[in-house]
Amino acid sequence: MLLLLPAYNEALNIPGVIRECRAVLPDATLLVVNDGSRDETAAAARAAGAMVLDLPCNLGVGPAVQAGLQWALEHGYDCVVRLDADGQHDPADIPALLKCQRETGADFVTGSRFLPGATFSGSSRFRRFGNRCLAQLLSLICNTRITDPTSGLWCVRGRLLSYFAAAYPSEYPEPEAIALLRRQGYTLAECPVHVRPRAFGVSSIRPLAVPYFALRVGLTLIADRMRPVDPRHAANATCAPPLQPL
Repeated sequence: MLLLLPAYNEALNIPGVIRECRAVLPDATLLVVNDGSRDETAAAARAAGAMVLDLPCNLGVGPAVQAGLQWALEHGYDCVVRLDADGQHDPADIPALLKCQRETGADFVTGSRFLPGATFSGSSRFRRFGNRCLAQLLSLICNTRITDPTSGLWCVRGRLLSYFAAAYPSEYPEPEAIALLRRQGYTLAECPVHVRPRAFGVSSIRPLAVPYFALRVGLTLIADRMRPVDPRHAANATCAPPLQPL
C-alpha cells in the first residue's frame, strides 16, 4: 500500500505528518510529491524517511496527485491512500478508511468531516456554507449522498486507480474526481474522520473567495456531465483485471 502526500511549502509540517504515518502504518510506502516548493519541503521529507517525487514547478494539487498515482501504478501498487501534508488529517483515521473499503467493496472511500462521529475545527462559516452547497449539488449529480466533496483524505484501488492515473482532474480535483468516478460507474463510500487545525502556515483559500470558488466548481461539475464515458476505464469494462486484496 502507498501513502501519497502532495506537498507545497510544507517543510515545517511534513516531518510530523510522516512520523504519525509511520506510527500507524509502519510497513506502508510513503511518497511525498514535492509540487515545486520554494522551501525545504523535499529535504525535510527525505530526512524524515519518505520517498520524494520532485515536480519541476508548482503545478497544483491535481497534477501532483496524478503524478503520485502514476508512480504508484508504475511500481505495482493497487491501493493508494492520499492525505494532505499540512497535518490537518489524522493518520490514525487511515485504518478506518481501509476497513470501510473492505467492508463496502467501494472503489473509492473518502474521509468526511461532516458525518456523525467526525470532528472538525479550523474552518470559517463561509467555507462550511460553500462545502454544503457543493455537497448538495454533487449528491444530485451523482445520485448518492455526499457530505464532504472537498476532502483531501481518501483511498482508491483497482481500475479506478488506473483511471485516475490517466485522467485525474486538475482544476477542482476533489469534487470533480467524485463526479467522474460515478460517471464511469465506480462506487464510493464515506467514513467519518477527524480534522485538526494546521500547526504552521495558512490555507491558500481565502474566506471571501469561497462563494466564487463554489460557483466555479458548480459550473465545472455541470459541464462534466457532458463528458462522455471513457470505455477504456469504465467500471464494467470486460477487460477489467481482478482486484488484488488490500
